[in-house]
Amino acid sequence: MPHTFAPGRDVVVETEVKRSRFLAALRRVESTEAALAFVEDQRRLYPDARHHCWAFVVGDEQTTRAERSSDDGEPGGTAGIPMLQVLHHRDLVNVAVVVTRWFGGIKLGAGGLVRAYSGAVTAALDSVRPVARVRREMFELEVDHADAGRVEAELRQRGVSVLGVSYGDRAVLTVATADVESLTATVASITSGSGDLTPTGHQWVDA
Repeated sequence: MPHTFAPGRDVVVETEVKRSRFLAALRRVESTEAALAFVEDQRRLYPDARHHCWAFVVGDEQTTRAERSSDDGEPGGTAGIPMLQVLHHRDLVNVAVVVTRWFGGIKLGAGGLVRAYSGAVTAALDSVRPVARVRREMFELEVDHADAGRVEAELRQRGVSVLGVSYGDRAVLTVATADVESLTATVASITSGSGDLTPTGHQWVDA
């Protein structure tokens, strides 16, 4: 199951390795464009730093997920990819991280850089509570106008998310659930078997 963290202020945690400072900043993002904008934000905030290495994973669906990383001048494979691997290990999506480094005068070597950058991301992630992402299936449910209020109330009482109600020849309730079998049984019960669920897609939400 993918996870993310709640939207809000950026999470910023600083670590130090052999006098080099590593400032890891995390942001909840919903698009590649937002992730890259975050990288530029960090560059503007800390123009005196030598490196702004970054990684991001965007998208709940594994088949369409976008991910990228950059070493930003550090030796190849010592920063961006290790940072991305930390996000993978935590099964995180819709998250961007930038690690800004101020060189302390002591070279860390390839292995030291990998540990420093991945450690900086880990420290930042350890400071926030992960939130599960849940896929909910969406349906439309047609009922008579006279039954709409009662059906909506009973669905809500049983924990079904009712996203909206529209009125035409009949009332149409838009509902969402992570448990289709339970929803089907609930609808059959409260409509005495007369309610038909029509699939309309799905959505991902924070649990």
